[in-house]
Amino acid sequence: MNAVTQVFALIAGLTHIALGTLESFFYHRPEVRTLLTLSTDDAPEAHLWTFNVGFYNILLGAGPIVGFIALHAGNEAAARALVFYSCAFMVAAGLVLLVSDARLWRGTVAQSVPPAIALVALAF
Repeated sequence: MNAVTQVFALIAGLTHIALGTLESFFYHRPEVRTLLTLSTDDAPEAHLWTFNVGFYNILLGAGPIVGFIALHAGNEAAARALVFYSCAFMVAAGLVLLVSDARLWRGTVAQSVPPAIALVALAF
């Protein structure tokens, strides 16, 4: 796996872990709600949703990082599989976010561009 793939897979993984942490543990803060959504309104039912979605993002973000570790532990096949699946999942989820509400395009860029670059680089 080349260096570009590794760097952008790590960026994608760390981004998902960071945003998942914000969703799960800091959604109650107005500045975090503004960053993650389109409003500062605090709906209690949204907190339960963001708590769970945050953990999905944290666990998804672990995929490319574990792939990176597997690569450097000598298991390139497992590394490629983890990076490919995790990054493809991130790109697809970002596109779903854009289709669901185009005003969330910044989230799509943050969620999709680094893993898309990793996927393109993985092909070479």
